[in-house]
Amino acid sequence: MAKALSKSQVVTAIAEKNSLTKKQAAEILESIADLACKNAKNTFTLPGLGKLVLVNRKARMGRNPATGETIKIAAKRVVKFRVAKAAKDAILGAK
Repeated sequence: MAKALSKSQVVTAIAEKNSLTKKQAAEILESIADLACKNAKNTFTLPGLGKLVLVNRKARMGRNPATGETIKIAAKRVVKFRVAKAAKDAILGAK
Protein backbone atom coordinates (compact mmCIF):
# COMPACT_ATOMS: atom_id res chain seq x y z
CA MET A 1 0.00 0.00 0.00
CA ALA A 2 1.31 3.46 -0.89
CA LYS A 3 2.26 5.96 1.79
CA ALA A 4 0.04 8.95 2.52
CA LEU A 5 1.11 12.29 1.06
CA SER A 6 2.83 14.66 3.48
CA LYS A 7 1.81 18.29 3.77
CA SER A 8 4.86 19.42 1.77
CA GLN A 9 4.03 16.95 -1.01
CA VAL A 10 0.46 18.25 -1.17
CA VAL A 11 1.71 21.86 -1.24
CA THR A 12 4.17 21.01 -4.03
CA ALA A 13 1.46 19.31 -6.10
CA ILE A 14 -0.94 22.25 -5.68
CA ALA A 15 1.82 24.74 -6.57
CA GLU A 16 2.84 22.87 -9.74
CA LYS A 17 -0.73 22.24 -10.93
CA ASN A 18 -1.79 25.89 -10.53
CA SER A 19 1.53 27.60 -11.33
CA LEU A 20 1.86 29.11 -7.85
CA THR A 21 4.77 29.37 -5.49
CA LYS A 22 4.97 26.80 -2.70
CA LYS A 23 4.43 29.59 -0.17
CA GLN A 24 1.18 30.67 -1.87
CA ALA A 25 -0.03 27.07 -2.09
CA ALA A 26 0.74 26.53 1.62
CA GLU A 27 -1.20 29.69 2.53
CA ILE A 28 -4.20 28.48 0.52
CA LEU A 29 -4.08 25.07 2.20
CA GLU A 30 -3.83 26.68 5.66
CA SER A 31 -6.73 29.05 4.93
CA ILE A 32 -8.95 26.13 3.84
CA ALA A 33 -8.05 24.23 7.04
CA ASP A 34 -8.77 27.30 9.20
CA LEU A 35 -12.08 27.90 7.43
CA ALA A 36 -13.07 24.25 7.95
CA CYS A 37 -12.26 24.38 11.68
CA LYS A 38 -14.17 27.63 12.23
CA ASN A 39 -17.27 26.52 10.32
CA ALA A 40 -17.50 22.81 11.22
CA LYS A 41 -20.24 23.58 13.77
CA ASN A 42 -22.52 24.68 10.91
CA THR A 43 -21.38 21.93 8.49
CA PHE A 44 -18.43 22.75 6.24
CA THR A 45 -18.55 21.43 2.68
CA LEU A 46 -15.63 20.98 0.29
CA PRO A 47 -17.39 20.55 -3.08
CA GLY A 48 -16.49 17.29 -4.77
CA LEU A 49 -14.72 15.94 -1.67
CA GLY A 50 -17.15 15.84 1.26
CA LYS A 51 -18.30 17.69 4.35
CA LEU A 52 -17.46 18.05 8.03
CA VAL A 53 -20.49 17.54 10.26
CA LEU A 54 -20.97 17.88 14.02
CA VAL A 55 -22.91 14.88 15.38
CA ASN A 56 -24.43 14.31 18.83
CA ARG A 57 -23.84 10.77 20.11
CA LYS A 58 -26.24 9.29 22.64
CA ALA A 59 -25.13 7.84 25.97
CA ARG A 60 -24.63 4.07 25.76
CA MET A 61 -23.41 1.04 27.62
CA GLY A 62 -19.95 -0.23 26.76
CA ARG A 63 -17.50 -2.82 28.01
CA ASN A 64 -14.04 -2.39 29.50
CA PRO A 65 -11.91 -4.71 27.31
CA ALA A 66 -9.37 -5.36 30.09
CA THR A 67 -11.83 -6.46 32.80
CA GLY A 68 -15.02 -7.22 30.86
CA GLU A 69 -16.92 -4.89 33.21
CA THR A 70 -19.83 -2.97 31.67
CA ILE A 71 -19.51 0.80 31.89
CA LYS A 72 -21.71 3.74 30.96
CA ILE A 73 -20.32 5.90 28.15
CA ALA A 74 -21.55 9.49 28.37
CA ALA A 75 -23.20 11.35 25.50
CA LYS A 76 -20.82 13.54 23.52
CA ARG A 77 -20.42 15.59 20.37
CA VAL A 78 -18.08 14.34 17.64
CA VAL A 79 -16.89 15.63 14.28
CA LYS A 80 -17.42 13.34 11.28
CA PHE A 81 -16.34 13.63 7.67
CA ARG A 82 -18.88 12.43 5.13
CA VAL A 83 -17.34 11.66 1.76
CA ALA A 84 -19.16 13.04 -1.28
CA LYS A 85 -20.60 10.63 -3.83
CA ALA A 86 -18.41 12.11 -6.57
CA ALA A 87 -15.27 11.40 -4.52
CA LYS A 88 -16.41 7.84 -3.69
CA ASP A 89 -17.07 7.12 -7.35
CA ALA A 90 -13.70 8.59 -8.40
CA ILE A 91 -11.80 6.54 -5.80
CA LEU A 92 -13.72 3.24 -5.86
CA GLY A 93 -15.14 3.41 -9.35
CA ALA A 94 -18.80 3.79 -10.22
CA LYS A 95 -21.02 0.77 -9.61
